[in-house]
Amino acid sequence: MAQQGLAGIRSHYPRLSDKEKKIADFILKQPETIVHQTISQVADHLDVADATVSRFCKRIGYKGYQALKIALAPEIMAPNDMLHEEITDNDDAKMVAEKIFQSNIRTLENTLQVLGENELEQAAELLLSARRAEFYGFGGSNMVAMDAYHKFVRSGVPAFAFPDAHLQLMSASQLSSEDVAFIFSHSGASKDAYQLLQTIKKSGAKTIAITGFPKSPIGQQVDVALHTSSEETAYRSEALASRIAQLSIIDALYVTVIMRQKDKAQASVEKVRNAIAATKM
Repeated sequence: MAQQGLAGIRSHYPRLSDKEKKIADFILKQPETIVHQTISQVADHLDVADATVSRFCKRIGYKGYQALKIALAPEIMAPNDMLHEEITDNDDAKMVAEKIFQSNIRTLENTLQVLGENELEQAAELLLSARRAEFYGFGGSNMVAMDAYHKFVRSGVPAFAFPDAHLQLMSASQLSSEDVAFIFSHSGASKDAYQLLQTIKKSGAKTIAITGFPKSPIGQQVDVALHTSSEETAYRSEALASRIAQLSIIDALYVTVIMRQKDKAQASVEKVRNAIAATKM
């Protein structure tokens, strides 16, 4: 397996051009800086073109600049933070809660750093212009898809989600080029999610995905890929840790959509409130 992160940059270093070595030197000396800067900021700082930075990322094995940032974010985490995360058999319930909360905070901070502004904007625009938006996920990811549906059904965007895998495939086959499909898959390599994506692509619908692996099959084949950044520990899988980041990305997109179509959204929210008002004592 090829080395990733800082080790991968060092292994590719001898084969880089002079300009690419300039970029590599900057990252190796100031890795904590790279995750806070855009590709244009890095290019301006080093007096190179944006395209040079992009080519450098691909030369060392990444799809692009955002993928490099995702790989670097966990690696440059402060050692004290890593130590604080480790849960031991001797921890009481309060200590476990404290460490889990700290892990969630770190996951959100790392994800915010690797989220692409352009990708978020594109995802929001696709949702706003869609005839209908469908949210898909399998296993634990279906819980996130249902949460997204629960939010967007209030927004004025016609939203749909299904808990059953066969119903998801059936509905996906009926999409059109006017629709948008939102897929949740932490690994980006789920066989069910990949099969679903192929069905969606045949329909012509636009596709958005949230995944933790930018170079995954799903991450590379959707129209817009949004990425999370999380770590795996002895008692908590990486996919579980990433779920709070996925939920937060959905919250951000939901609020963006609401803000950009206030009148329509307000009317939709009011209808939902009136519909459920009768269920309250």
